[in-house]
Amino acid sequence: MADMTASPAFLLDVSRLVSRIGTGPLTGIDRVEAAWLAHMADRPHLLLCRVTRGQALLPPAAGPLILRWIAGDLSGLPARPGWRERLARQSGAPALARTALRQMALTVANRDGRGLAAEMQRRLPGAAYLNVGHSNLDRRLLIGLAPLMRVVLIHDTIPLDHPEFTRQGQAPKFRARLMNALNFADLIVTVSQATAENVALWRGRLAVTRRAPIIAAPIGTTLTPPDPSAIPADLPLDRPLFVTLGTIEPRKNHALLLDVWERLARRLSAEKMPRLLILGRRGWENAEVFARLDKLPKDGAVIERAGLPDAAVAALISRSHGLLMPSRAEGFGLPLTEAAGRGIPVLTAPLPSARELLGDYPRYLDADDSAAWADTIAELAAGPAMSLKPIAVSSWSGHFMPIEQAIMSRQNNLTA
Repeated sequence: MADMTASPAFLLDVSRLVSRIGTGPLTGIDRVEAAWLAHMADRPHLLLCRVTRGQALLPPAAGPLILRWIAGDLSGLPARPGWRERLARQSGAPALARTALRQMALTVANRDGRGLAAEMQRRLPGAAYLNVGHSNLDRRLLIGLAPLMRVVLIHDTIPLDHPEFTRQGQAPKFRARLMNALNFADLIVTVSQATAENVALWRGRLAVTRRAPIIAAPIGTTLTPPDPSAIPADLPLDRPLFVTLGTIEPRKNHALLLDVWERLARRLSAEKMPRLLILGRRGWENAEVFARLDKLPKDGAVIERAGLPDAAVAALISRSHGLLMPSRAEGFGLPLTEAAGRGIPVLTAPLPSARELLGDYPRYLDADDSAAWADTIAELAAGPAMSLKPIAVSSWSGHFMPIEQAIMSRQNNLTA
């Protein structure tokens, strides 16, 4: 019988994280995969990474290297990609990382992962495969990994709920990945109860008859210590400041905030105009918003900035009059907990995940009502920055523990 007090062994898929090396600040999904990789340090584990034309089984020593590379320190990468990467016309830091990882791999299987399950059972008996990055969810790989317990984390179902907000062609790709997870995973994990309900809903809509358990395990929020010295010197901090954080993509609804600041400009003098700081890189399918941003005066009230370090973002949020999130869909919404955990006012659309995470803490405003947003922002900007009672945000241990317990419980039942 399995020991329920022990930690399960893992085969953690790091394919997404490796693909993001050297490409800029991490997204929310990237941060979850990085958190799991760091968590593996004191647990029995091996790593799996999709490399060019194969699947590389990696030793634990690869983990610290990947975390170092993803943090921006690219030392130790080879000078040029390997021949497989060059034939595939791959370049940049991810290609160099795949070359390095292939060289240190314990074994490299084909794309289907043939033989990986047997190798894992030999090297780390009882390990569970864990995929938290929406990447490498290939049908043949998931089938081939049996009899390992296969655990998949689903962050949201937005590409199916709102295909109009995603890249062209992304909805069918996500549908295939979700179908693979639902059909072949032994445990489905989500980042919120709202997402768990959406996954169950889509399981029915897609006529998936397999009924793997679905559990919600909210992800942790890391409150990075603010460092005012990390704020770029050219960012003006002379007026009330509001922050919106995230990739500039359609579902984030930056268009509403631009409308709001146009409304404010018509009713406030220039010296009383609050500033809007848009923190995030440009995404996709958002040409109209990009055009509006390009036309903004450089010394105006709306400032777009990407690539700031976490300590600078934390400092800007901490000194702001409020965090703004008029998003139309979220699986979790890390900026919400990052602000509320610091006692910063939050204005957000009434998203199910926001209500689940923050309750009555935010001010909820309709995602289409620019007048209501303008009134509320003007009210907050008229006084000093408010300091609210911070909410208790979820810890990473609170995310890891229920997943590990669910794995151990299932393994215990199978061996009873």
